[in-house]
Amino acid sequence: MFFKKQIPVGIDIGSSYIKIARLVESKQGMELNLFDMIGLPHGTIVDGIIEDKGVVSSALQELLAKNKVKSTDAVIGVAGHSSVIIKRITLPTMKEEELSNSIKFEAEQYIPFDINDVNIDFQILGENRDDSNQMDVVLIAVKKNVIKDYADVVENAGLNLIVVDIAHFAVGNIFEHNYGVLEGECVALANIGGNSSNLNIVKNGIPLFTRDTPTGSNVQTEALMNEFGLTYEDAERLKKGLSVDEVPPENASYTILSASEEIFGDIQRSMDFFKSSISDENIGKIILSGGVALTKGFADAMSERLGMPVEVLDPFKNIAISDKLDSLMIKESGPIGAVAMGLALRRVGDR
Repeated sequence: MFFKKQIPVGIDIGSSYIKIARLVESKQGMELNLFDMIGLPHGTIVDGIIEDKGVVSSALQELLAKNKVKSTDAVIGVAGHSSVIIKRITLPTMKEEELSNSIKFEAEQYIPFDINDVNIDFQILGENRDDSNQMDVVLIAVKKNVIKDYADVVENAGLNLIVVDIAHFAVGNIFEHNYGVLEGECVALANIGGNSSNLNIVKNGIPLFTRDTPTGSNVQTEALMNEFGLTYEDAERLKKGLSVDEVPPENASYTILSASEEIFGDIQRSMDFFKSSISDENIGKIILSGGVALTKGFADAMSERLGMPVEVLDPFKNIAISDKLDSLMIKESGPIGAVAMGLALRRVGDR
C-alpha cells in the first residue's frame, strides 16, 4: 500500500494572530493552497511566552476547523529575547558529526541559561574569512519549557509537530524564495509584531547578526488608547487607517508616529551595535514584515528616521495563489504572513 506524503502546515503563533499556511509544489513552482488567520486576545502571548495555552489551543482548533484541516504535520516558529538565543560564533574547523558531539560543551560559554534547560541546535556557515583553521557557526538555544508549551498547543489541536524553527530564519527563507539571494548586498530583515521585534541581518543568504527586542506595534496601540481613551480594538482600527468616531485621522497619525520612535530607536541601536561590534558591512536596506508594516505611513517614517530604504516584504511575490483562496484578502494581509509562509517552506531534513 502506498501513502501520500503529507505536506506540512506552517503555523505562526504570534502575539496578535495565529497564522496558518500550506504550500504545495506545482509545475509552475510553489502554490499556496491554504492561508488564514485568527485573532488572539491582547496579552495571551507576551515576548513569545504563551500565557494561556487553553485560549491559544481553542483559537487554533477553530482556525483549523474553519479551513477543514485535520490531522496533519505541522511546522512552528518560536522567538522572544527571554527564551531564544541566537549567536554567531567561531570554532576550530571540524566535521558536523564532531560538532554534534561537542556542541553542548561549546554552547555553555555563550548561553545565559542553565544548559540543561535548553534545546540546542547549530548550523555551520563555512570557513571563517580571517582564519582558515576556524569556521563560523550559528548557535541556537531555546528554553525547553517554551518549546513544550507550543508543542502542547499544536498537538492538542490534533496536529503532528515535525519541526520547530526560529521566526528570524523563517522570514529569511521566504525572503530568499521570493527575492533570491542579493549577491554582495547586506540586508536587514525586520519582522515587527505586536510586542516584539526580530532583526536578522543577512548577506548572500547567510545570517550575520540576529536580535530580539521586546518592543512592537503595541506601543502604538497603547499610545492611541491613552491619548484618546479608546478600546484596544478601536486603536487597532486606527493603526490600519480606518475611521473611529471622534478621532481626527491627522491626530491619530501624529500619535502613532510619535510612539513609533521607540521601535525605530530599538532597530537603530541594533544596527549600530552590528556595525560597531560585529561587522563593518554597510546595510543597504531594510525589508519590513509583521503587522506593523500594515500601519499607515510606518514604512515611510521608518525610512526617513533611519536614513535608508525600507521595503515592505511581499511573501507571495513569487508564489502562485490557488483559485480556491481569497487572493485579495491574502495580498492585503501580506507582511503579516511572512513567518507562516517561511515555515510552510520547511520540510523534514531541511537545515
